[in-house]
Amino acid sequence: MAEMIMRTEGPIRTRREGGILELTLDRPKANAIDLVTSRIMGLAFRDFRDDDSLRVAILRAEGEKFFCPGWDLKAAAAGDAVDGDYGVGGFGGLQELPNLNKPVIAAVNGICCGGGLELALSCDLILASGNATFALPEIRSGTVADAASIKLPKRIPYHVAMDLLLTGRWFDAEEALRWGLLKEITTPEDLLPKAWDLARLLESGPPLVYAAIKEVVREAENMRFQDALNRVSKRLFATVDRLYSSEDQLEGARAFAEKRDPVWKGR
Repeated sequence: MAEMIMRTEGPIRTRREGGILELTLDRPKANAIDLVTSRIMGLAFRDFRDDDSLRVAILRAEGEKFFCPGWDLKAAAAGDAVDGDYGVGGFGGLQELPNLNKPVIAAVNGICCGGGLELALSCDLILASGNATFALPEIRSGTVADAASIKLPKRIPYHVAMDLLLTGRWFDAEEALRWGLLKEITTPEDLLPKAWDLARLLESGPPLVYAAIKEVVREAENMRFQDALNRVSKRLFATVDRLYSSEDQLEGARAFAEKRDPVWKGR
């Protein structure tokens, strides 16, 4: 069995097992994020990005009542600037972290609203317990849900996204699943085990292919289809070029021909 390594830095707790990193936000009472917490999260996700032995990350929060309500308004009242230094990855360490070419799974329990929902949207896959509730309530406090205003209309039907953004209403896990925001709904007890099952499945997959998928999806978002396809076919994306020159690409072909499971090395 892979060695388990656990570390705690302020409001962040990490658990590492094999190629999987679990990052837990643990900041009572509600897991709200202030500038210091955001910077610590950014460093943790930067280290995950840069460690070749890590392949998948799980983002979760302590407790069943709150995943994350977003920005810490009490910290803001005490002097944290809303446009302050969130750290290397932007708010929550993920939204603006460049070149994160590894899959990240969000395991959402309880209240997930405002910046907390934007943080979940920054992950690649979202699992939620049946007690999860979601909202973008910024409209009620006279602010804009900036990242969600950019991301949400690209993830779900436009009119649904505008309803959520313009009203700030709450919606439950069943509705989130219906609109395609969630991969799966679980019981609260099964949420973390299910997230780890998914992480182990991804850990066993081809990391260079995952990297290429993430770069292509990210960079193609603002490109014409043919331009993006040309960049893939001409190996103009760094991850695609690395993949097609790799041992793993040859291993995939050999394993298929030999009717066996491939052994991925990430090189």
